[in-house]
Formats: sequence, structure tokens, C-alpha cells
Amino acid sequence: MSSIALVPHLAVSDGEAAIAFYEKAFGAKLEAKHPADDGKRLMHAHLNFDGAALYLHDEFPEYGGSGGATAPNRLGGVSCVLHLEVADADAGWAQAVDAGAEVVMALENQFWGARYGQLRDPFGHVWSIGGPLKE
Repeated sequence: MSSIALVPHLAVSDGEAAIAFYEKAFGAKLEAKHPADDGKRLMHAHLNFDGAALYLHDEFPEYGGSGGATAPNRLGGVSCVLHLEVADADAGWAQAVDAGAEVVMALENQFWGARYGQLRDPFGHVWSIGGPLKE
């Protein structure tokens, strides 16, 4: 393989609302979206986070049964944290909190040499924001 891209592909409970939240909270830009045949859910959306891609889709239990992707707010938790490394963690943090993200772990200078904290989005996914230490 000469070129590989690893792109998180999130299951959410409301794709349109997720797009609006990620645009407001993290400055994401919508690249493309494809509605499902039912006209209510999104089969696929592609967001751009300053050059990094994120895909998302609404849940489709009819296509996967118990093995399909399920949104965290239905599962009761997550198995990963999505990390955003930014130049100004405080500004990124404030933007996400103002957009409605819930604080999981306060943004603070950490012993490993980064300013870091964790947030939960309205769809149940956990995000960390990190950047240079604040003096």
C-alpha cells in the first residue's frame, strides 16, 4: 500500500444535527452528504477538519442487526476518544463548550506537557482537545 488514510466513521442519532454541531463546535466544513432513500436519515456525510476527514452516518439497524454501527447515546458509552490537536486549546475548548459540548475532564495543563481536556458531544462521542501548555 503506497497511500493510506485512516478516517473515523461515526454513527450518530441525527446526522443533520451532528453536521451542524461539528461545524459550530469545531469549525468543520461539510464536503459532501448523501441522504438515505427514506429522506430522513443520512447514508453518508464527509466533513473536513482543517485537512483531516471525518465521516458520519445515521444509524441503520435494518442493515446490520446487532452487528451494525450504533450511536453511543444508545450504547451508553464509547470505545474511543476523538482527539483534536490545536494551536490554542483554550479557544478551541470555549468554541466547543459554547456550541453545547459537555465537559468530561476539565481543560488543564497536564503532567505530560500539554494543555488537555475531554468533552462529550450531544450525540455521545467523546472528544479531547489538546495544545501547548498555557503559561
